[in-house]
Amino acid sequence: MWSVNSKSGVSPVHETPVRLRFKLGFLRDANIDFSWLQVSLGSVNGVHKVRINPAAMSAIFDYDGEAETRRRIVDFVSNLVPEDIPRGDPGVDEIPELAPMLVSSGLIAAMPFLGDSQRRILTFLNILPTLLTGAKTFVSEGVRMEVLDAIAVGLTASKGGYLAANITTFLMRLGGYLETATEQQSNRLLKQLLIPQVPAAWVVRDGKLVQVPGDKVRQGEYVEVGVGEKLPVDGLVVDGAALVNQSSVTGEDVPVRKEVMDRVIAGTVIEDGRLRIEARFVGEETTTARIARFMAQSLEDQPRSVRIAQQQADQRVYLTLGTGALIYLLTGDARRLESIFLVDYSCALKLGTPVAFKSGMYNGARNGILFKGGNAIEKLADVDCVVFDKTGTLTYSQLIVTDVEVLDSRMWTRSRLLAVTASIEEHASHPIAEAIVRKAKEESLNHIDHGEVEYIVAHGMSCPVNGDVLVIGSRHYLEEHEGISFADYEELIVRMESEGKTLLFVGTSHKTIGIIGLQAEIRAEASSVVNQLHGMGIREVVMLTGDRKPKAEAMAKELGIDSVYAEQVPEQKADVIKELQEQGHRVAYVGDGVNDGPALVNAHVGVSMSSGSELARASADIVLLEDHLSSLTDALSLARESMNLIKTNYQLAVGINTLVLLGAAGGVLSPVLTTLLHNGTTVGVLLRALRGARSD
Repeated sequence: MWSVNSKSGVSPVHETPVRLRFKLGFLRDANIDFSWLQVSLGSVNGVHKVRINPAAMSAIFDYDGEAETRRRIVDFVSNLVPEDIPRGDPGVDEIPELAPMLVSSGLIAAMPFLGDSQRRILTFLNILPTLLTGAKTFVSEGVRMEVLDAIAVGLTASKGGYLAANITTFLMRLGGYLETATEQQSNRLLKQLLIPQVPAAWVVRDGKLVQVPGDKVRQGEYVEVGVGEKLPVDGLVVDGAALVNQSSVTGEDVPVRKEVMDRVIAGTVIEDGRLRIEARFVGEETTTARIARFMAQSLEDQPRSVRIAQQQADQRVYLTLGTGALIYLLTGDARRLESIFLVDYSCALKLGTPVAFKSGMYNGARNGILFKGGNAIEKLADVDCVVFDKTGTLTYSQLIVTDVEVLDSRMWTRSRLLAVTASIEEHASHPIAEAIVRKAKEESLNHIDHGEVEYIVAHGMSCPVNGDVLVIGSRHYLEEHEGISFADYEELIVRMESEGKTLLFVGTSHKTIGIIGLQAEIRAEASSVVNQLHGMGIREVVMLTGDRKPKAEAMAKELGIDSVYAEQVPEQKADVIKELQEQGHRVAYVGDGVNDGPALVNAHVGVSMSSGSELARASADIVLLEDHLSSLTDALSLARESMNLIKTNYQLAVGINTLVLLGAAGGVLSPVLTTLLHNGTTVGVLLRALRGARSD
């Protein structure tokens, strides 16, 4: 036997070559988040399944039998601190019970060897839980399938059909066991994504590398990550180069090269190379932590299709009840009545739909598509119009420097202007600054020494350079606040703006120095994605942009976009969505910016790109975790396949059970055969739902 640290009330109970059982004293606390604990324990590498029994205060680990896995389990359990376990959700997965089935099967096998009185007593003891469940359900909820099951089994037993009653009870329990196990597996699929495992991090503090827990890294700190190590934070590469495996987050199979100024995601793994990363999002703000929160919320989500399925399942109980009553009045055949009452539409309808949604959400997350609940799948499958906010969706999210215009060539060269601007902008973290710093590094320009940088929020920055003060920012800031006029260069400014470029103005001591133009490139896959959307039946593809109309229309023609709303200000985006909805369209809006929030919320379904702002990701119904526009068509395909699966499962459940009902009403099917066919149908539907739709 072995021992663990018992300070937290943790002690070993039993061990086999592939199973460990512990007693966890803190499980007596009913306010523990058991779902969190179950997934956390199950996240240990090599563990196949974890079962928690709060009543017995035990946790059972099924694992691969490897000594290293056993050591990891013991270490993990030994270090459990009850105070660190979240509070709030006391739910724990229902454990499917084998014992009742074993009792029923044993009784069936013993029936030929028992006397009549023994068979009668043991049969009623065996079916008693079914009878009590039926009575309790009738009192609390009215006529439900549990009530009809109890009546059917009770009638069979009361007429002396002890073998048939026991076989029927066994088949119902077998069906219930498989249904519970299948539903539990669908929950487990999603819960695998709930708890991001944050690795330890090597952080630069006081000039030294120190190892700290991954969730203790502070924003702005520099983190060193080497080969085989998992990134603990979302951040920006400031030094080094590496091949990064992002499959755990984005679904990309091929490692991606990451270099200076590239963004990296927590939870991804370095396969080759080494990186120094500036931590931008830490702890609960990392991508993997956000996925966990979204998935936790989605488990509580109830789509319209689920509500309808539940309503129709409840209605069909009365169909079964009415059919049974009618057939009994016409024939007086109690055997037919028993068979009819065992036809249960509700299990397949009530369980099949939510399981299919959960499977769709899981398959989406594994392929870089985060559906925030079944409603997101349902709504996306129904859209006929897709609206793109141009920047960051049809174009890459990263800006590139396209122009470095020197306005005072006597004092400044192009290289000097870019080098000085980059040296100052490297202290900022916005996309324009990152693009300028990246351009300077590409051209191998040296860092220029400068004084302390002063930030002017929402305007720009100023900094002493070689005895003068360099001012960088918007035209409004330089002209209105610093008195530096660019009126003499109006023609150049108008031309650059008409080309859809973002402009950064540079001046010093009331003199104009230069203008830097930046632009986002059109995504290589944008045209093919638009064509695919048309091929998938999307009636209208729309682009919103702040660009001038001629440039916007030229881009739309190049990409095959149906209509364009040009020269739009951010406040108008939601109005465009409403206008399209008033025309009868079901609109999906794809955006990535802070100002996309209202449009994302007002659309039938909002989609955020992976590089989107925090507000965009929070407002969207769907987040594309991979920075590739083809993820949108994958999401649409997966949503439609999921809804098609739900529809066909519904048709199968209703169709087969209706045939069984007719067979029972016609006296063709016995109660035992009716139960077998009904439960077989339910399990088949659930297994199809659990397999789920797949994104090609």
